[in-house]
Amino acid sequence: MPTLVIVMIVSAMAFAFWSAGRAAAERAEAVGRDACRAAGVQWLDQSVHAIGLRLCRHDSGWLGFERTFRFDYSIDGEDRHVGRLVLRGERLVAFSGPVTAAPVRLH
Repeated sequence: MPTLVIVMIVSAMAFAFWSAGRAAAERAEAVGRDACRAAGVQWLDQSVHAIGLRLCRHDSGWLGFERTFRFDYSIDGEDRHVGRLVLRGERLVAFSGPVTAAPVRLH
């Protein structure tokens, strides 16, 4: 009987980890797609790829995961560039990728 309880706890933890990873990938996909749209470039492959995972401490003080994703984009349809973004939980903490084509006037 105790073995069944342990198996259930481990299964619940695995499901929670998988579910959080999927939610982070969906958030990263939305950020990458929106950045490409704002910069006027083509978002390639319609997906992001997880390339890193590490433990970190969130602003609340709790331990959590920091996930790094990469995506590809093209400026003119013939080239391919790599964008990268880092999510700490649901919060975007780092981004490198396409920027707006036109200069922005600062007030």
